[in-house]
Amino acid sequence: MTRKARCSCGSLSAACEGEPERVSVCHCLACQRRTGSAFGSAAFFRREAVTVSGESRTWARRGEDGPGAVFHHCPTCGSTVFWEPLFRPGFLAVAVGAFADPTFPPPSKQVYGETRHPWLVVSGAKDE
Repeated sequence: MTRKARCSCGSLSAACEGEPERVSVCHCLACQRRTGSAFGSAAFFRREAVTVSGESRTWARRGEDGPGAVFHHCPTCGSTVFWEPLFRPGFLAVAVGAFADPTFPPPSKQVYGETRHPWLVVSGAKDE
């Protein structure tokens, strides 16, 4: 199975082979700011399972408790499509929303629950 994530304008995409190794939700304040939402969501694929097409710009940030990530976003529309999680070498994290697929596998993990919005419940996701 191949799933394709892409930015809003379609210039940057990531074709992902197979099932993600993990799908998670992050409630940290940095992900809230990055996404403009109450959380960030990511599907982790082995780097060799992802084929990127199009130009991206990068932005790196240190994590709240770890080494952080290098984010790849479209230079035209600004959408973050994928990132290199420095805490998981050999993997790429792809923004779940970039797949625009309501049947995408749900998250099994959630992190930074201490800054989760109290009205937000992620069904089935275990705290890590």
